[in-house]
Amino acid sequence: MSGLVDYPELKGTTPSPLTKWLQNLRMLWSFSSIKRFAPIVLAALFLTIFAHSIAATPAIATKQPKVIVISLDGATPSAINQYISSGVLKPNEGVGRLRRQGITAQQNVTVTPSLTAPAHIAIGTGSTAARNDINANSFHLVTSPFNQNISGFAAPIGGYSIGLDGAVDGHAQTAEPLWIALRKSGKKVVAATFPGADGLDVRIPGISDSPIIQPASERTVDYTVPFGTFGGLSARGFSLTTGNFSDAPEAIVSQLAAARRKSFSPVQVASLETIPATGSSSITGGGGPYDIQVATLDTTDDGVANYDTLVFFDANQGLQPGPFSLPSTGPAYIRASNQTSSLFYFEGSANKVGTSFYISAFAPDLSQVRIARYSANFIPRNQAVLADVDDINNNIGFWVPQPDFRIAQRISPGFTDFPDIELEAIYQDQVRTFVDYQTRVALRGISQNPDADLVLTYIEQPDGSWHQFLLTDPRQASDVRDSTTIGKGQDQAKIERYQKYLQTSYQAANSAVQRIIDAVGTDRKGRPKSNIIVLSDHGFAPFHTAVNLNNFLSNSGFDNTKVRAITSGPAVNVYINLQGREPNGTVSPEEYVALQQQIVNALAGLVDPNPNYTLGSGSVPIFDKIYSRPVPSDPTDPSFGLDTNEFIGQDSGDVFALLKLGYNFDGTQNPPIQRLGDATTANSVLSVSSFYGAHGYDANLLPYMSAILYAAGPDIGRGTLAQVRNIDVAPTINQLLGVESASTVQGSPIQLRGNQRHSFQRSRSIETRG
Repeated sequence: MSGLVDYPELKGTTPSPLTKWLQNLRMLWSFSSIKRFAPIVLAALFLTIFAHSIAATPAIATKQPKVIVISLDGATPSAINQYISSGVLKPNEGVGRLRRQGITAQQNVTVTPSLTAPAHIAIGTGSTAARNDINANSFHLVTSPFNQNISGFAAPIGGYSIGLDGAVDGHAQTAEPLWIALRKSGKKVVAATFPGADGLDVRIPGISDSPIIQPASERTVDYTVPFGTFGGLSARGFSLTTGNFSDAPEAIVSQLAAARRKSFSPVQVASLETIPATGSSSITGGGGPYDIQVATLDTTDDGVANYDTLVFFDANQGLQPGPFSLPSTGPAYIRASNQTSSLFYFEGSANKVGTSFYISAFAPDLSQVRIARYSANFIPRNQAVLADVDDINNNIGFWVPQPDFRIAQRISPGFTDFPDIELEAIYQDQVRTFVDYQTRVALRGISQNPDADLVLTYIEQPDGSWHQFLLTDPRQASDVRDSTTIGKGQDQAKIERYQKYLQTSYQAANSAVQRIIDAVGTDRKGRPKSNIIVLSDHGFAPFHTAVNLNNFLSNSGFDNTKVRAITSGPAVNVYINLQGREPNGTVSPEEYVALQQQIVNALAGLVDPNPNYTLGSGSVPIFDKIYSRPVPSDPTDPSFGLDTNEFIGQDSGDVFALLKLGYNFDGTQNPPIQRLGDATTANSVLSVSSFYGAHGYDANLLPYMSAILYAAGPDIGRGTLAQVRNIDVAPTINQLLGVESASTVQGSPIQLRGNQRHSFQRSRSIETRG
C-alpha cells in the first residue's frame, strides 16, 4: 500500500499496537488535507510514544543491578516446559518471559551429589563438590571428634589447611566464593539468603577452643542476609472442643474493645501452651515466659452464637491495641474462612523470633477447632551482618516459618489426628507465605542497593513441594502408613491433588521471578533491564523405598565406634575413625585399609529382592555408585586418610556412595512401616518412605537430575543451549562483570550472546570402585 512504513526488523512478526498506529499515521499523512493539522498530529505522536515507553518500563529506580541470579530450588526443565505449554505458567511472565526474551538451556548438569548445599556452593564457586569440599547437606569434618557433624550450609568453602597441630584457615583453599574476587575488584554484591553468604565465623564442631577455619569476611558481601534458622520451638497441633473454652475475663473483653474488636457473642478463651523463659522448649537466645492463649470472636450481628475469628495472644502481654512496628505484630487475628495464617512475634525475644498460627478446622459453635502453631524461627544474628539482619527484621519482619515436612508427615506433636487434607492445606499456606517473604527479602536487598553489580537470591520452592508431593511411581504408597496402597491400591484422588500442589509451588516461584523483573523494569522489547539468570541447583525424581543404612551396617557387624555413616538424601559418606586424623582416632592405617574394603564390599552386596519394588526382576543392587578414598601404599605417609580424587574431597567419607533411583536414605518412619512382601526383621533396612521426591543422585542421571537455566537482559542474546553446567555460572557472572575468575574455577563461561551452542568436556563417569 502506498504510504505504508516498512520496518525491516518487524518482517515476519505481528506488529505491536504502537507500530500499527505509526503505520496508520503515515498513511494518513499522505493525504494533503491532514498536513494542515501537523502541530496537533505531532503532539499526539509525542504523547503516545511517551506513554508507551512509560508502560513498557515499570521502573522503581533509575539504577538496576547489573546481574541478578535467582535460584529456584529443585526446579526442572521438564516441569517448566510442561507447565508453560499447559498454561499453568504464563508464557510471558517470570521464567516464561526469560525464555522468550533470552537464553534457554535444555539441560543444566549439576554436581555430584546433586544436593542443595553442594550444588549452591558449586554455583557460587565454579567448582565441583570434591573441590569446594561441601560434599553433602550434612557431613563430618575429619579433624572434628568422630561423633560430630557439620551442616553443609555452614561448613568452610574450599576446605581448610590440616597441619600437625590440627586445622587452621591456611588460605590454601581449593575453591573460593566468586564474591571474594568481585569485591576485590570493587564490585558491589548482595546476597539474600543465598547459601554460603551468611557472615559466619566457621569453627570445628565439638572442639571448645577451635580456631576459626573460615572467617566471616569470606562469607560476607555488601548486603548479606543469612537463611533463617530454628528458634527453639517445633511446630505443634492443637485439637480443641467446647470444653476447652470458658468465658473470657473482663480484662480480655476490655482489651479487645480498646483494640476496636467487637464480638456479638460472649468472648470465649482457651489456654494453648506455656513457653518457659529458659530450658527445653524455650525460645532460642532467651525471651518470655509466654502464656499463649486463644480468644474467640463472633463478628456477625445475626443473633446467633456463631464464632468466626480466633485471636492468639500472650496473656503476659495482654491484647495490646497497637499500632505495632516490625518485627512486632501484636496479637494474631485469624478469620477462619480466610484459610491463611497470621504472624505472631515473641515480644522480648533476643533473637527476634516469631511464628504463625493457622486454623485448619473450625466449627462456629466451637465443637471442633484444630489449630497449627508453626515452628519458631529467626534470622541468625551473626555479628558481621547484624545491620543487614536488622534491616530485614525492621522493614520486612522476622523470618517467617518455611514449609515444614514435620507437620505434613505428622512428626511434630499434635498432628496425629489431623486429616490429610488439612495437613496439605497447612503446607500450601506455608508455600505461599514463605515464598512471598523470601521475595520481599530479595526486593529489599535490591531496593537498598540499586547500584549492586551482583545480586544472589534463593527461593526454597519448588524443592519442598517436590519432596512432599512427587507421587508418580506405582511403587509409592499413597498412604505412607499403609504398604498396600501401591499399584492399583493407590489413591487416585490424592495423586491428582498432589499434582495441583506441585503446580502451585511452581506458580509461587515463578511469581517471585516476575516480581523481581518488575522491580528492575523492562525495556520496550520486554527484556529485563538487569541481566537476570534463573537457575536451579538440581532436578528431582520419585522414590519408593527408605533405606536405613545404620541398621544395615549394624546388621553387617561394623563397630559404630570405628565406622560411621552420615547420609543426605540418597548420598552417604562413611567415615573411619582414623588414628592421627580424627581426635582420639582408634583405627590404625593397616586396619583402615581392611575396613574400607569391607565397607565397599558390604554396600555393593546390598540388594532389594522384593519383586513389588524391582519391577518383577530378581534381586537388584540398590547402590548406583561407590567410591573410596585413595590410599597411599606407605601407611606412614603424612597424607594417609587425606588423599582426594574426582569424587572424594578433603572431608568426604572414606567411602562415598550413591543409591539408585527409587531409593533414599531419608524417609524411614518411626516405627518403620514394612513394605508389601518384605520379610519381617528386627532391624529392617528397607521400608515404606514417609514422603515421595528425592535428589542427591549421580548428576549424570539425566534428565531426572537436570537443573534449569534461563537468562535474559541487556547483555544477553536469544537462543537455546543444549547443555550447560552449574559450575559454569560463576565464570559467566565474572565475564559479564569484567572480572577475572579465580584460578580454582573449573567451569567455563556460558556463551550468552545467543544462537551459539555451549559445549564442554563431560566429566568422566567412574563406574569402578576404589
